[in-house]
Amino acid sequence: MRTAIYVRVSTVTHSQPHTIEEQINRLRARLFAHGEDVADQHIFRDEGRSGATLNRPALDRLRDQVRLGDYDRILVTSPDRLARNYVHQMLLLEELERAGCTVEFLDQPMGDTPHDHLLLQIRGAVAEYERALIGDRMRRGRLARYRAGLLLPWTRPVYGYLLDPERPRDPKGVRLSEAEAAVVRQIFAWYLEDGASLSSIVNRLFAHGVASPSGRARWRHTTVRFLLRNPAYTGVLYAARTRTRRARARRSALEPVGKRDEGGRTLRSREEWVRVGTIPALVTPEQYEFVQQKLARNRQFAARNNTTHDYLLRALVSCGFCGLAATGRTAGVGYPYYVCAGKRADGAGGGGRCRSRLTPAGKLDELVWADLCELIRQPQLIALELERAWGGSWLPAELTARRESLRKARVGLQQQVERLTEAYLGGVLDLGEYERRRREIEGRAEAFASQERELVQQVGRRHELAGMVEGVEDYCRRVSEALEGASFEQKRRLIELLIDRVIVTEAEVEIRYVIPTSASGEHARFCHLRTNYLPPDAEKNDCWLVMPPLERG
Repeated sequence: MRTAIYVRVSTVTHSQPHTIEEQINRLRARLFAHGEDVADQHIFRDEGRSGATLNRPALDRLRDQVRLGDYDRILVTSPDRLARNYVHQMLLLEELERAGCTVEFLDQPMGDTPHDHLLLQIRGAVAEYERALIGDRMRRGRLARYRAGLLLPWTRPVYGYLLDPERPRDPKGVRLSEAEAAVVRQIFAWYLEDGASLSSIVNRLFAHGVASPSGRARWRHTTVRFLLRNPAYTGVLYAARTRTRRARARRSALEPVGKRDEGGRTLRSREEWVRVGTIPALVTPEQYEFVQQKLARNRQFAARNNTTHDYLLRALVSCGFCGLAATGRTAGVGYPYYVCAGKRADGAGGGGRCRSRLTPAGKLDELVWADLCELIRQPQLIALELERAWGGSWLPAELTARRESLRKARVGLQQQVERLTEAYLGGVLDLGEYERRRREIEGRAEAFASQERELVQQVGRRHELAGMVEGVEDYCRRVSEALEGASFEQKRRLIELLIDRVIVTEAEVEIRYVIPTSASGEHARFCHLRTNYLPPDAEKNDCWLVMPPLERG
């Protein structure tokens, strides 16, 4: 009889009765007692593998060889070594039996009677319960130690730091690795530069001969991104930042099920993180937050989101019906469209699929580009909108006259207070009447002062507006010279810089522009929350102006 041995432990430091060698010795002793033996190549070992999953290399090899008819019998110490989950146990036993292979358990031998099958079910259920109970107790214990600042959430040091070898899980023992810390600071500084990307940082590190954390000559993009996203570099340690993600659907029927398809880790919301303590910081919180914004922005505009066709408005089109993004798709041969994500079953949410139509990409690209060119060639349109949005309701001459009248009114009220005081001192008014009249005059004076402050602010906005108009007109004049004959890449850069969103609703197209009002705004893509969700005073800063809808005649 062709026999194989299967052994498993969850961790390399498992308790002695269930170590790999202990299991092998017991199973071989069973074979020796019957005059049999098994060569080492017929022993399948899964060391450090959980019994709660079927994703185990040795088990996969064993199943493949059983399917090929290499074995008639498999020896295992107990059912929970084969699988912790009862459903997994039944799946494996039925699969192996169909291939003509029997499974024998040393500790809990099983026959074919209903009683034996019932016992196997009970044992599987108990093993699954014990695993869940132990896991819950360990989780709660870890969280308690995290909150008390007694347990480091790292099993190995993060790049840039060293651990105390005598207290490797003590947060107070964390110190800087000066050479690695310098690399981390440099990576953040590079990424903060205008136009920097993960690829450029990888190339720079390779050019400078900086080895990756694993010792490779070339860094991976994922390693750099993981480093930039780690909040520990701000000096604050967090635990419970991620949770287990449920398994995704298979990407292809031709692609084997691998580890990436059986679940993974996903980031929790920041409110769920557990603060452990502080360590030496390598970057400021402001630098870290800016890097996170840039990572999100670069991911949105990354070329990998479309690698086949060129879409001038890629990542800028939104559906006017449901508000979801519209992405580029090609129907048939050479017919590109922008399609709302809500039209897909997986993107529609609970409200049903979006009723929007497919928008021809060529027509929309041409329309938006023509409108952008017209706007740049006629900066007076922008000036008019700036005047309407920020200039206020008073003309400059009216502002001056109104301020002067308010000043005279306040002077007159001050004189009334003086005459009132003289009347009180001369005995003409009693104290009660004096206080009542004075409160009335002071209330009117405060109202005039408030109006004058508003006018002063409006005058300041007028001066600011004049500078903004001058900057916008200068920018439009310089850009308009390069509009003719612009390449696709040049058009794309200009659209990314000047357009915040293109909203399509059937035959209506709304273009939301953002105009740089200073030289510092001409080289960085505009990015913040949609203006719909911002108060009016948050729609403008010293580099950008969010344009209100243009009224075209």
